Amino acid sequence: MKVTVENKKGLNKDIKVLIDKKTMDSYMDEKYEEIKSTVNLKGFRPGKVPREVLKRQFGKAVFNEVLDKVLKDTSTKALEENKIKPAGQPKLDLKTYGEDKELEYVLSVTELPKVNIKGISDIKFNNYVVKIDASETDKRIKEIAKNQPNFKDASDDAKANDGDLVVLDYNATVDDKSFKGSEGKNTQLTLGKDLFLKGFDKQLIGVKKNDTKIVEAVLPENFPEKELANKKSKFMCKIISVKKPEEVKITDDFAKNLGAKDLDDLKKLISNQINDEYKNSLDRLVKNQILKELEKFKIEEIPENLIEEEIKILSQGMSEDDTKKSRKNFEDIAKKRIKTGLILNEFGEQNQIKVTESELQAEIQKQIRMMPGQEKMVMDFYQKNPSAVSSLRGTVYEDKIMNLIKEKAKSNKKEISKDEAEKILKDSQKQQLDQELKDQRKPEKKVEPKKSAENKTKPKPIKTKSVVKKTKKVSKK
Repeated sequence: MKVTVENKKGLNKDIKVLIDKKTMDSYMDEKYEEIKSTVNLKGFRPGKVPREVLKRQFGKAVFNEVLDKVLKDTSTKALEENKIKPAGQPKLDLKTYGEDKELEYVLSVTELPKVNIKGISDIKFNNYVVKIDASETDKRIKEIAKNQPNFKDASDDAKANDGDLVVLDYNATVDDKSFKGSEGKNTQLTLGKDLFLKGFDKQLIGVKKNDTKIVEAVLPENFPEKELANKKSKFMCKIISVKKPEEVKITDDFAKNLGAKDLDDLKKLISNQINDEYKNSLDRLVKNQILKELEKFKIEEIPENLIEEEIKILSQGMSEDDTKKSRKNFEDIAKKRIKTGLILNEFGEQNQIKVTESELQAEIQKQIRMMPGQEKMVMDFYQKNPSAVSSLRGTVYEDKIMNLIKEKAKSNKKEISKDEAEKILKDSQKQQLDQELKDQRKPEKKVEPKKSAENKTKPKPIKTKSVVKKTKKVSKK
C-alpha cells in the first residue's frame, strides 16, 4: 500500500492510497478460496468448482465484497499510520478500480486541530468545603421527627381535632346501595390531611371513641367503578379509637429506627447528608468554572463541519428565519462547545483515561438506587437502549476527566457556612439566567467528551455505498 498525504487548505487533507494489482489479486484469491468449499453448483462436487465457473457466476459480487473490505481496512490503516484524526466522516473518491486492476482512491479529510493542554495545570478554581453547624444537624433531625409522629390513645371522651389520628370502620352506599370496595376495617385517617376523600376529614372533627357518624362525600372522578364516579356517597362510620399526636423523643432508639447505631451516629449521617447536598451543587459550579477557563484556551482553527453539526443541534425546533437571525450567536456558542470538548478529549487521551466495565455498571447501579421501586424498569431501560448506556459512559468519562483536572489544577480551598453556600449558589443561578436571557437562547447542553472522543479521534471505516453499487452477496449454498 502506497499512501501520499497532500495538505490542501487549513485542516483539509487529501490522502491518496494506491493498492497494487498483486495485492488486490491476493484478496480476490482469498475470497474465492473461502467460497469454493461452501458453494454448491449442479455438476460439481463440493470444493471442486473451478475458479472460472465461480467467477462467471459470482464474479461481480465477489469483487464488490473484496473492494468493500479493502477500502475499510486500508483507509483506517492510512489514517492511523499518518496519525490523522478525522473530524467527521471522510469522503472517498474512487479513481481506479475493477477486477484485475490496481486500486486507487482519495480520502478527503478534515483533520481535528492540534490542541495544547499545558495550561490546564495553571487553571485556578475554588474548592468549597461546607462546614455544617451542629444546630443545622439538630434542626434537620427535628424535622424528621416531626414528619414521623407518634400517636397515643386518647381518653374515651376525648374529641378528635385536626392532627389527631382516627381509627374507624365504615360501610358506604350510593343511592342506598353498597358497591365494590364500600367497606373498610381499621381505616386510619390523620385529620386535616384530607387524603381519603375531599371534605371527609372535616366531618370527623369532634367525634369520640365508639361514636357512629354519617359522613357524606363525593367519589372521585377516577373511581375504579366508573359508573359511580362523581356520585355522592354516604359513609356509616364506627369510630374505633381517637389517638393524639405525641412528640417523638429524639433518643438512641429513635436513631436506631432510622438505621443509625445511636443518636451520635445519626447526627454524623445527617451532617454528611446535608454536606453532600451542597457539595453536589457546588461541584457543578466548580465544573462550570473550570469549563469557562478552558474556553479561554486558544485553538487556531475549528473544523467547519463540526460547527455546522453543532448549529443544527442548537437550532433544533426553530424556524429557518429564526435560525438565520441567531446564526452568529450560534456560531460563537458552537465554537466554545467544540473547543472545550476537544481540550477535554485531548486531556483524557494524554492521561489514558478510560471507563472500565465495572465503573459503568457501578454508575448504572447508582441510577437504579436513585429510583426505589422502579429498579427493574431502570435496568430494562439500559439493557434495551445501548445509546443510553453510551451516554452514561460519556458522563462517567467526563467526571473522571474533571476529577483529574482538579488534581492537577490550582485549588483554592474555601471553608464556608451553609448560608454562604446558599448565597453562592443563588448568585450563580442568577448569573446563568441573566446570561441565557442575554443570549436569547435555550440553556446549553453539557459537553459529553467521551462521545466526542469516540466519534472524532478514532479513525472510522469508510462507507462505500455512495461509491460502489452494491450487489447481492455470494450465496454459499
